[in-house]
Amino acid sequence: MTAAAPCGDTDRRDPVRLTWAQPEDLIGHELRQAAEDGRDAGPARRTWLAAGGHPAPARAGASPTPAPPELRALAARLLDDLAALPSPLAPDEPHSWDAVSATWPGALPPAPAGPPAGYPARLEAAWTGRAVGCLLGKPVEKLPLHGIRALARAAGNWPLDDWFTARRVPPEVLAAHPWNRRSAPTSLAENIDGMPEDDDLNYPLLGLLLLQRHGKGFTTADVARLWLDELPAGRTFTAERVAYRNLLHGLEPPLTATHHNPFREWIGALIRADVHGWTNPGDPAAAAAQAYRDAVLTHTANGIYAAVFVAAATATAATGRADVHTALRAGLEFVPPRSRLAEAVRFGIRAAGEDADFDLVVDRLHARYGHYHWVHAVPNTALITAALTHADGDFGHSVCRAVSGGWDTDSNGATAGALAALVSGEVPHRWSAPLKNRLATTVPGFDGIGFDTLAHLTAQEAARS
Repeated sequence: MTAAAPCGDTDRRDPVRLTWAQPEDLIGHELRQAAEDGRDAGPARRTWLAAGGHPAPARAGASPTPAPPELRALAARLLDDLAALPSPLAPDEPHSWDAVSATWPGALPPAPAGPPAGYPARLEAAWTGRAVGCLLGKPVEKLPLHGIRALARAAGNWPLDDWFTARRVPPEVLAAHPWNRRSAPTSLAENIDGMPEDDDLNYPLLGLLLLQRHGKGFTTADVARLWLDELPAGRTFTAERVAYRNLLHGLEPPLTATHHNPFREWIGALIRADVHGWTNPGDPAAAAAQAYRDAVLTHTANGIYAAVFVAAATATAATGRADVHTALRAGLEFVPPRSRLAEAVRFGIRAAGEDADFDLVVDRLHARYGHYHWVHAVPNTALITAALTHADGDFGHSVCRAVSGGWDTDSNGATAGALAALVSGEVPHRWSAPLKNRLATTVPGFDGIGFDTLAHLTAQEAARS
């Protein structure tokens, strides 16, 4: 009689394809990053392809099958080789605190003594607006621009002005452009029942938790410890997952952001920035400094600048006295002026002012920045800026334009929605009602919480010195 294998058939290979972490999947992204920041990636690319290596997965976080050991080892070596190459853009795109903050405006108006009157109501709008924009973008996340347009047009919802729906959409259109499989069950108009969990809301919740525990003087190490204590690794993606892995390997910030991390200029730090602006109303410099300390755990250069830009713009809007254009200009003052992100923000503002048809604005953005990965900070920040500028403070137009432009649709909708709602002080009922003032999350202590409660908790942190 043969004994049974204790855990199933031991001859069966069923590998765990961990996303955003395997060297053979990271190297393609690093080759792309090197090309973007001016390093000569040609020799490494030729070596990788000659050995049988594949390009980075276009949309997923992992390739279908694991690489053989020798190919994985080569990928790790090439990642080290590429990291040793200096970037000619470094003088214009620094990431140390001294170098980044040296580009900030020297003379700023004094910060207000405290939050403005009625601030919790404005914060409730911002939290709600962030959730609405995120939820609007969830079903079309990862879809190409033409797929988003096809789905909305088939439903009679273009230019986009309402939730996405599968109603009235022909089966052949749905087959050609399938919804995001994880999001459609909770984010199409016919399915919405409260705000489902999403990392675009989890990170602001973690930011609030960070401030509750450590105050505004928190350190990057405090961010790292909070994540290890409260954020499951499986809830992280791209740069955040690599930084998490680096922490477990014993690396300290800022090495957590740079070691084998080709996602260090992607959008992850930007989606963590709102809370830093919310808790520093009228003080964009303080908001930018908080966002910087948060961002350097995971990001460098343009990834940091995107977070700083959003935090400073948000702090300016939080006073209730600035329109969206003033807020965006204030945010831009905290971005190194010769960086790619500063150029992208300026281009987004200019393009939005030159075309009344937002589809034409989006086409210009995609023509200029389409060579970047769809999660990179540069194209997405340009799109957020263009959407907010074109919408001129209107909440619905802001979120719809941000989502209709493609790329990282849920993150862009969330950031645009938060800033537009903060400026206007309200979210129209037709957008807020389906969320039922209820947020699902695995962040401890927050599951099922209402946006009104979150606003009061955030206002408490804003009032702390």
